[in-house]
Amino acid sequence: MTHLLEVRGLTAAVNRNGKFLKVLDDINFSVYEGEIMALLGESGCGKSLTALSIAGLLPTAVKILSGEIIYSNQNLVTLNEKRLNRIRGSEITMIFQETRQSLNPLLKAGRQITESLELSVINKEQIKNRKEQKTRNKELALEMLETLGFEQAQKIFDSYPHQLSGGMCQRVMTAIAAITKPRLLLADEPSSSADDESREKILSLLLDMNRKFKTSVLVISHDLSVIGRYCSRFIIMYAGKIVEEGPLEMQELRSPLHPYTKALINAIPGKDKRGKPLENISGKIPSIEDRFSGCPFAPRCPKAQNVCKETFPPVRSIDNRKVFCYFPEL
Repeated sequence: MTHLLEVRGLTAAVNRNGKFLKVLDDINFSVYEGEIMALLGESGCGKSLTALSIAGLLPTAVKILSGEIIYSNQNLVTLNEKRLNRIRGSEITMIFQETRQSLNPLLKAGRQITESLELSVINKEQIKNRKEQKTRNKELALEMLETLGFEQAQKIFDSYPHQLSGGMCQRVMTAIAAITKPRLLLADEPSSSADDESREKILSLLLDMNRKFKTSVLVISHDLSVIGRYCSRFIIMYAGKIVEEGPLEMQELRSPLHPYTKALINAIPGKDKRGKPLENISGKIPSIEDRFSGCPFAPRCPKAQNVCKETFPPVRSIDNRKVFCYFPEL
């Protein structure tokens, strides 16, 4: 399989009183052409910052200290804004987690969808007849809204974000990201604020894009149950570090290697757990001020020993998976 994206040694930090505090620490992974991969972990683990790094949309307070993000033989970290804009929104798009904050409250939903097409066409220098292109863009936007389950697509097209529910806004954001048929789509909690019907429509669209156009999708989530049906590989993040990765098959879900992955799985509701209290993970994710050189999960881990708190564990390869743990679940 061919790599579409390679993240190599990505380290990012915020500056607090002249001291750089890492929010992403030596992140390494690849996304293959035409695959759907999951990036998993609790809120605050660095998943969204990883996606924003790839898209070149990090907050101004966060700086990349080192590493490379190689897309189509280009290092996105070193590209100037003009060259990055030719890729972002056209070849690489993103469904943002905070949908209402990401949509422009002053523009109708339809205008925001067609704007993505216009920018893509401008970047590819394919505009010949602007009037015809505008008409065609509206047709494509309406088709996309219908695909996402809107029976009154024209009404949604003419609505402002504040006139739509959270689930509707989520689907509009998905339309904006999907309509250019990108090579790589970053989906940050794509169904977190959606109802059951909207969730299925969004996830089905991502799967359909992957099958029809070979779009690679990086699905960012804290919910293992959402991605189990769609993704072929997974990465588990904790406190800005990758702790486990491998193929996402049912046996991997049933037999995790890292204690943190096991804790996440045990917290998933299921038929076999009906009537039983769900397990929770004691403690909390360490703040960036409290992170140390050892395994960040050590303070919450039932298997932790002194070595875990002293040095971050080296990678171990077990059954086509990688785990960063001194005492994996074997």
